[in-house]
Amino acid sequence: MFLVPMTRSGSDFARSIERMFDDSFERFFGVPATTGDTSPRVPALDLSESDTAYTVKLDMPGVAKESIQVSVDGRRVTVQSESKKEEEKKEGDRVVYRERSVSSYSRSFTLPSEVDEGSSAAKLENGVLTLTLNKRAAPAARKLTVG
Repeated sequence: MFLVPMTRSGSDFARSIERMFDDSFERFFGVPATTGDTSPRVPALDLSESDTAYTVKLDMPGVAKESIQVSVDGRRVTVQSESKKEEEKKEGDRVVYRERSVSSYSRSFTLPSEVDEGSSAAKLENGVLTLTLNKRAAPAARKLTVG
């Protein structure tokens, strides 16, 4: 779909059409139609489990791996990222319309068992972040002597 931006100046009819477009956009996509919305997006997540690890896949299109931060605190996992808009302005060019700007992602979730962050791994490939979160081994049972 090709969008042609409407200017803010003009008749009341043009402004009412613009408001209808913005309202429809918000209802359909669930996000404000205006650019510059800096609230973090919540990436879609898939979670699978094996006997030894959890595998988490998050959709993070357009994000550089250097900007992703993954933190693990026991059973709680947090993924955050922020990408800055790129200024590719050539001499003589002017921006006619811009929808791409700063975007940030943030997602936290709690797993059923604790994660061993030392042996876990993260990989970003084709806009999908894959986390392999190894489960922390339960301490071995010990016998107590009764004294």
